[in-house]
Amino acid sequence: MTVDRLNELMLAGALVLLVAVAAVRLSSRSGLPTLLIYLAIGMGLGEDGLGVEFSDAELTRVLGYAALVVILAEGGLGTRWQDMRPAIPAAAVLATVGVGISVGVTAAAAHFLAGLDWDSALVMGAVVSSTDAAAVFSVLRRVRLPRRLSGVLEAESGFNDAPVVILVVAFSDVDFAHEPGEWWLLAGGMLVELAIGLVVGLVVGRVGALGLRHVALPASGLYPIAVVALTVLAYAAGALAHGSGFLAVYVAAVLLGNARLPHRPATRGFADAVAWLAQIGLFVLLGLLADPSGLWRDFWPAVVIGAALSLVARPLSVVVCLLPFRRPWREQLLLSWAGLRGAVPIVLATIPVVADVPDSDRIFNIVFVLVGVYTLVQGPTLPWLARRLRLPGETEKAVDVDIESAPLERLRGHLLSVTIPEGSRMHGVEVAELRLPPGAAVTLVVRDGTSFVPQPVTVLRRGDELLVVATDPVRDAVERRLLAVSRGGKLAGWLGDAGGSTGVRD
Repeated sequence: MTVDRLNELMLAGALVLLVAVAAVRLSSRSGLPTLLIYLAIGMGLGEDGLGVEFSDAELTRVLGYAALVVILAEGGLGTRWQDMRPAIPAAAVLATVGVGISVGVTAAAAHFLAGLDWDSALVMGAVVSSTDAAAVFSVLRRVRLPRRLSGVLEAESGFNDAPVVILVVAFSDVDFAHEPGEWWLLAGGMLVELAIGLVVGLVVGRVGALGLRHVALPASGLYPIAVVALTVLAYAAGALAHGSGFLAVYVAAVLLGNARLPHRPATRGFADAVAWLAQIGLFVLLGLLADPSGLWRDFWPAVVIGAALSLVARPLSVVVCLLPFRRPWREQLLLSWAGLRGAVPIVLATIPVVADVPDSDRIFNIVFVLVGVYTLVQGPTLPWLARRLRLPGETEKAVDVDIESAPLERLRGHLLSVTIPEGSRMHGVEVAELRLPPGAAVTLVVRDGTSFVPQPVTVLRRGDELLVVATDPVRDAVERRLLAVSRGGKLAGWLGDAGGSTGVRD
């Protein structure tokens, strides 16, 4: 590596990133999933395109793991606990029992319809049985669904990577077709790994949130770095403890994202940017690794296996797993079609290649084509299906205000920056009607580029930015009160709104 070589790599990398960023605009206008555009960029750079030679499956797997950690962390940081909590039981069943059903049905299709032997078919079934967190999170940002549905989809996509990785690694290393006793060891080992990952994620998330809430860092830009570093720490600690690092990182991210940490909007923005960078790099790398000629040879087997997965395995797993929860058939139909695949199956398909599993190259080609074809089919049609099923979105709920907190260590207080968005019921409320607890006050209002010190009778409007100073003991109560007023208006607290009580009635 020389300086000139480094300059060339930086030039090429910057150009690829700029093209990828521009592709997002193209994707939003055309409805074409960004996944396909990034994979196409990688294939265009490969040997059959611009001639870049790349065939290192092991490096792709390692970098893919790193990218998935960042993607899961961003998804967890953006997940609202109040939406996710009631969905955890159903999501947990889908991420475990549902995965098992998908593996069995897809493996049978791969064996009987595509001619793979049972060992390779089991690997194939495990590789494609996980829904992709990045694909699900991106689609949910464009589709308004009832919270009970979006919560299940988010939680399932965050949970099911962990058991699937364990299955793929196990199936790639052991001949389960000839050693049935290994199934019990696999089941027991999976439960242990998931339990370790859950505990590590809880510990890192709780301890990290406690530390960041009570330590004033000298620069606001350090908070996003610290939060992302904690999520990576959770993954590494979970993996080194022989647990599920993927479950650990997602659990830790959910806890940190709902802990009312300082500079939360900046943290979410930083995590979102890093996740986009990880997705772009990962998809382009996977496109480079693909062999276009091999993809065409395995096109129809991929279509057949994908049809079995999307039209049989996924619906069957949804119906069976949701029997105890008695979900309406419309919701089950949407959950069945929303089992989106993305980068995760392609990354997992590199594991059998590295392990030299029979037909591993064919498995990779089938998975690559399957993800591309069914992402193109399912992604754009999911919003249409949601409208046809007449599933109501959460349009009636008031929008929360955006609150960013900066700790003032020497003053033993916090400076809260509050933005009132469209849809917030704080519009039209007087400052005095906020009824903030003693120890807190609105010190400044910024409106239309002009700042002024408000009076108690100042009426707040949409688009206003408020600076609220609060002492340490009442900081959490102030946030709860502001959120309650944003949701319930000036009568919040009188009507028993959660977080609305401040102990002050006038």
